[in-house]
Amino acid sequence: MVKKTASTLEPAPSVVAGFERSLDELEQLVQRMEKGEMSLDESLQAYERGVALYRQCQGALDQAELRVKLLGDPGNPDRAESFVPNDA
Repeated sequence: MVKKTASTLEPAPSVVAGFERSLDELEQLVQRMEKGEMSLDESLQAYERGVALYRQCQGALDQAELRVKLLGDPGNPDRAESFVPNDA
């Protein structure tokens, strides 16, 4: 049986990839909105989508921050092994 240590843990690809996709989509959405060529209805829908994307990005950043805290805890190096990202 191979024991995992904090140095062998890798970030969950789905969390990182999800963050990058959400951030890319959010940036594109902001660019479209800044052009000012959307109708009011389109702008409202874009704004709602932007809020959802922002929340997804913030959740991924919160998970990354927690992971860094767990990995940097000198008092309990094995604690990071129990970290399971929430891919909700």
